[in-house]
Amino acid sequence: MLLYVDSNYASPYAMSVFVALHEKQLPFEITTLDLSSGAASSPAYAKISLTHRVPTLVDGDFPLSESSAITEYLHETYPGQALYPAEAKDRARARQVQAWLRSDFMPIRSERSTVVLFYGPTPTPLSVEARSAAQILFAGALELLSHGGPYLCGKEWCIADVDLAVMLNRLVLNGDSVPASLIAYASRQWQRPSVQLWVNQQRPPL
Repeated sequence: MLLYVDSNYASPYAMSVFVALHEKQLPFEITTLDLSSGAASSPAYAKISLTHRVPTLVDGDFPLSESSAITEYLHETYPGQALYPAEAKDRARARQVQAWLRSDFMPIRSERSTVVLFYGPTPTPLSVEARSAAQILFAGALELLSHGGPYLCGKEWCIADVDLAVMLNRLVLNGDSVPASLIAYASRQWQRPSVQLWVNQQRPPL
């Protein structure tokens, strides 16, 4: 398998697939793209990635883009660690969380980019819009975790835990105000070995 990621190892979506591959213990190689140079829009990459974005996974003669599509494909195709819950309602909830995090919270994603996660915090305060988005995020996450278990689906880890931890850590690792229980949750997910492999990648200077 070949996984295309950004050269800064900063894409949360590439991270999600990287973690999934490691959780499945699948051998793969990485090719990095310099997104700032427009490499993702090159004709060669366009033949591989329909979306012209990272990540893209090439499994034999099958290229696939969009991180949640890739993780679902890996979950359904390969044995080993499950990436989604076994129970249908929990599985639907995990996919709901993934879709929610990818389609919402633009103020947070804009003002607390993944540079915060992998290069260090920014001193710029959150805007009113970002603070409002954060309150929606916190309320949703607290409700999702109200069962008291360590993961979104109770005792069963899933790839959506990584995605939620990324969104929360945009704020946690920047020193923004976050409920203590969500800090503990995000920190616990961040220490997962497969996540730490991504966190500790050698990154070029910005």
